[in-house]
Amino acid sequence: MRGLFPALNVWAAWLVLMAGANLATPLYAVYAQTFGFSSLVLTTIFATYAVVLVPALILFGRLSDRFGRRPVILAGLAVACGGLLLFAFARSPAWLYAARAVQGLAVGMISGAATAALVELDPQHDRRRAALFAGLAQAGGSAAGPLLAGLLAAWAPDRLRLSFFVGLGLTGAAAAWTLALPAGGERRRESWRVQWPRVPRRIRSPFIRVSLAAATVWAVVALYLSIIPSYAADLLGTHDLALLAAIAAVALVSSFVTQVVSQRRQGSPRTSQAAGLAILAAGLVALVLASPLHSLAALLAGSIVAGSGHGITFLNAQQELNEIAPEERRGEVTAAFIACIYFLVAASVIGTGLLDLRFSLSSSVTVVSVALFGCAAAACAWSSAHPARIRLRLPLVSRKRAASN
Repeated sequence: MRGLFPALNVWAAWLVLMAGANLATPLYAVYAQTFGFSSLVLTTIFATYAVVLVPALILFGRLSDRFGRRPVILAGLAVACGGLLLFAFARSPAWLYAARAVQGLAVGMISGAATAALVELDPQHDRRRAALFAGLAQAGGSAAGPLLAGLLAAWAPDRLRLSFFVGLGLTGAAAAWTLALPAGGERRRESWRVQWPRVPRRIRSPFIRVSLAAATVWAVVALYLSIIPSYAADLLGTHDLALLAAIAAVALVSSFVTQVVSQRRQGSPRTSQAAGLAILAAGLVALVLASPLHSLAALLAGSIVAGSGHGITFLNAQQELNEIAPEERRGEVTAAFIACIYFLVAASVIGTGLLDLRFSLSSSVTVVSVALFGCAAAACAWSSAHPARIRLRLPLVSRKRAASN
């Protein structure tokens, strides 16, 4: 267990970062009422995070390959503190846009570096365990943030500030324990310069496939973190922030639990991704049906099923990415993977907000859910088709690792 401590340090820091980045989830409706803005403004505030995150990945994905993981993670945690302070002292929507931009920068700085560090710091170089830690940090943190903020907002004073001060303390602690990580040393394989993350030609086909699968499941989860609290409030006629936070977090809690269970039953990553995407599609159907049925049970069932599909798909997509990414460019390839995810996340959230200008929120969620259902079906079909042909394109060392796992 002692050999896992460095990897667990990275995992805990990433978990805290993701929790802080999602503290505002149950509070957006309160901000909208306080500052008087529309659902489109709400979705663009949420999506600002993704818009900034992608360029940050371009910059910092390669930077951690060049200079090491620890300094990039520490810098990202320092930036995250700035985002929490902006939320805590927000006076207008402009503050919220700035806070989300800073949070996107922080997550963009850390995500590629942390994913690569989990692979490198695993004492047995177990890529599936590294994938599990990456998935649990993102799903667990994204669930813990809304739950913490919702509970504090419902039952503690100063509901628009307290959760961010708590997050600030936890982020400071995460920075302190990150100092215990191995320095890693400077990497001189290539000179560093700003450029779009490059994916080696020999792995592009499997890279695009796993990126589509991961992007689809995270775009669905993004709906739960951005739009679904307002959707549930309209559906149930409630403004109970603790309840709305719990509804937003159900999918991610389900994903967390599913990843832990799935990790013990390792099969083909491609087959598992196809199964997870099919389960996710079933969850989307339940989400769409919840509105005409006015059913909390349907909404919660859809959340649980979609979360299970998310957990299975993302765990196996991340594992496959860990197996095919070249050692010397792991941070760069991981950054490209995460950039693909957040591109679709931003598109789905902003698309919902734009549709809400013309149609009802429930109709907007339905349209976006149908589009994501189509993405899930396409990714499922691709993951199920001709696995042998694509495996032949992978480098020999990756095929040996896959066989040994």
